[in-house]
Amino acid sequence: MVARRDQRAQREISAWRPRVPGVVEVFHAHYTGYAYPMHVHEAWTLLIVDDGAVRYDLDRHEHGTPHDTVSLLPPHVPHNGSPVTPHGFRKRVLYLDLTQLDASLIGPAVDSPDLVDPLLRRRVGQLHTALARPGDELEAESRLALVGERLRGHLRRRPDASTGTAGTRTGGTGTAGTGSARTARRADRTVAQQLRELLDARLVEGVGLAEAARLLHAHPSHLVRAFSGAFGIAPHQYLMSRRVDRARRLLLDGQPPGEVAAATGFYDQPHLNRHFKRLVGVAPGRFRGSGRHDGGRSRG
Repeated sequence: MVARRDQRAQREISAWRPRVPGVVEVFHAHYTGYAYPMHVHEAWTLLIVDDGAVRYDLDRHEHGTPHDTVSLLPPHVPHNGSPVTPHGFRKRVLYLDLTQLDASLIGPAVDSPDLVDPLLRRRVGQLHTALARPGDELEAESRLALVGERLRGHLRRRPDASTGTAGTRTGGTGTAGTGSARTARRADRTVAQQLRELLDARLVEGVGLAEAARLLHAHPSHLVRAFSGAFGIAPHQYLMSRRVDRARRLLLDGQPPGEVAAATGFYDQPHLNRHFKRLVGVAPGRFRGSGRHDGGRSRG
């Protein structure tokens, strides 16, 4: 991660390349006296503004980024950017490659780059949080899958209601529809169980969502939804809780937290500390110190 503050230009930036397929770069910035000239990117630009506002031109049309708006600027289309207020703006940007949003969506994005969608805005913020934490790549991939799904929903044109293919039942009877729904639920349950078995088998080394999708022949966002629907917990939450559970056993065996972190698949000891405290309520060191290492057991 690169972080830099330029006092003369009143600019603060932080940029890094996460270990998450599909994310080319994460860029956080606070600018008070800077305007972007016209430029292009080879990746999609997914932008949220946390403070202030940005005015920009895209394809010779003026746009803006009021609070709670998500802006999606397509690749290879020139745009600029400048602050609307004297105190500038604070923004968070994800640059996404074409595996997340394909080239067929460029036209709709040019027509409507600013999306007013509170749920999407919240999910993008959660994705940024996950991307800033090394070791939480599965969570970031899961959140990215849901963000991509919602973006595609905004950009893809829905079937025309006049054709009768949108929002109508198929098969002509309620029985057929019910049968199809049951089949879909069984299929979701099967793929959820397969993903759980994969996570269990790869508890320490982990598995990325993209790899899991290839192995199980399912779309990443479908995996996340099927797993969450079947078990009431997201895949990354399940994996971290399993790792914490194993860490508890090793800590009570007397192993130090640093060794336990490596043995249970955490990125480092701070990564273990964060998830352990969230799930157990105390830090690993304190948990280890509270136990008896003579064969006694801790409950809770």
